[in-house]
Amino acid sequence: MKKILLLLLITHSAFIFSQEIEHRNLLELKNELKLTEIKSENEITLNQPADFKKKNAGLAMLFSLLLPGMGELYAQSYESGKYFTIAEGVLWGTYIGINSYGNWQKDRYRSFAASNGGVNLEGKDDDYFATISEYLSIEQYNNEKALERNYTDMLNENKYFWKWSSDDRRTYRSMWVSSEQAFNNLRFVVGALIINRIASVVNAVRLVAKYNKQQNEEVSWNISASVENSINLPNHLTLNFQTQF
Repeated sequence: MKKILLLLLITHSAFIFSQEIEHRNLLELKNELKLTEIKSENEITLNQPADFKKKNAGLAMLFSLLLPGMGELYAQSYESGKYFTIAEGVLWGTYIGINSYGNWQKDRYRSFAASNGGVNLEGKDDDYFATISEYLSIEQYNNEKALERNYTDMLNENKYFWKWSSDDRRTYRSMWVSSEQAFNNLRFVVGALIINRIASVVNAVRLVAKYNKQQNEEVSWNISASVENSINLPNHLTLNFQTQF
């Protein structure tokens, strides 16, 4: 009888122990599921796509031709392009200033010729105003052409009349020369504008090639960060870094 009771006690104890183990396994599984949820909620992923849009060298050239420095801005490198834009502004300001001065002097010498040389301004071209700066009168001019037997260049005295005093001719010529020099200087400004554009085009194309090369050499990257909770260990942060060539 005692043996039977002992056997029943052992069997009952074994059954209770197995139930406790099963219950404990269920609790551990439940905790692991919670841990997975916590990990997924705290995971942060950053992605850098490898694809990019290449810059077009033709567009960079067009932008720099329209306005120097804009090609560099298109290539995302305006640090060097801004100097071409500044130079363009200075050159255009110089052009406008010189052109305005030349026209001002032109108006001055034409008015002076009318008031001091007896010139009728109507129908007179630039060559005429250049000629009257070299001779005291139309009579002196025609006499010289006659001596040269260059009769076709002689002028009609009524239509092209002028007559200077010596001082007036020098004053007139000074104004005429000043105006002509101003207009001649405009050619140098125009040349500088062209050179500035060419330099900006070359620089913009170089920067576009550099930009495209740098983008091609870069790799796509992926960073993920997660906080993991463990039953037997303290919370810890996990970082995963992936690259793709």
